[in-house]
Amino acid sequence: MEVLKECSAYLSNYEVLDILQSIKSNKKQKALNQLATITYQTIRYLEDTPCKKQSPEKINSFLQALEPFKLTKCEKLTLLNQCPKNALELQLIIEDSEDRLTEEQFEALLKVIAEHLDEEEQSAD
Repeated sequence: MEVLKECSAYLSNYEVLDILQSIKSNKKQKALNQLATITYQTIRYLEDTPCKKQSPEKINSFLQALEPFKLTKCEKLTLLNQCPKNALELQLIIEDSEDRLTEEQFEALLKVIAEHLDEEEQSAD
């Protein structure tokens, strides 16, 4: 496979799932035959991750709620994709977290994640 357009942006799992689902639904594309297995397996994997319940609106709301924490783009993306549920998972995602965040900020960040990305809450919507 050859990269046709180089892109320096990172994609969230939700964006990858959305792109692959649109490729799958567009039966006119010749590339679909070559990518059928990869597309199918990736979609199956991503449908079992938190991105299945995400939407562009929820993602934008989540990213706005993260602004006070001064996280890097990669940290925000990883939080979005992984949806950590405890302080230990946050420490593994956020570099130098002990120096950058207080215990109260850890709790506030976990609350933001639960409010915006928690699967149980979203399924009740």
